[in-house]
Amino acid sequence: MRPISSQFLVLKTTALFILWVMLSGRFDLFHLGLGVSLSFLVAWINSGHSPFVPRFQIWGKILLYFPWLFTRIVQSSLHLTKLILHPRLPIQPRLIRYESTLQEPPAVVLLGNSITLTPGTITAEVNGQLLLVHAMDEVSGQDVTSRRLESKIADIFGEKAPSP
Repeated sequence: MRPISSQFLVLKTTALFILWVMLSGRFDLFHLGLGVSLSFLVAWINSGHSPFVPRFQIWGKILLYFPWLFTRIVQSSLHLTKLILHPRLPIQPRLIRYESTLQEPPAVVLLGNSITLTPGTITAEVNGQLLLVHAMDEVSGQDVTSRRLESKIADIFGEKAPSP
């Protein structure tokens, strides 16, 4: 078991406690005490076994990535709406076998989740760095096939951006 960094333990406990307060909405002494206790317990149990090592520069880059992803989600939603409302329903479903060049497992997870969050595409399977993606049509799968999505995620994790 990896030694627990006290600074990281405090950070996790604080984050979990803030989430507790936001979700419970209770500010009496009993609920606050229970929240602190359970937050510490969960942070302590999780800190000893988690392979995640905090790299705070990544979190700043992820926060900058989310607005870009949100715009892609809105654009994809509009495109999918147009497909669905079209009288001929011009969908051309396809499965895309996508070999990622991302080395870090959290980067591959973020890629798969980003693909699934974008309307018109779903990550159907992940096997190491190989992803099987279902796309409603060619336009829906463009962020995947053009490697634009993977390039953005590679920038976050400081990896070499894939070539198209």
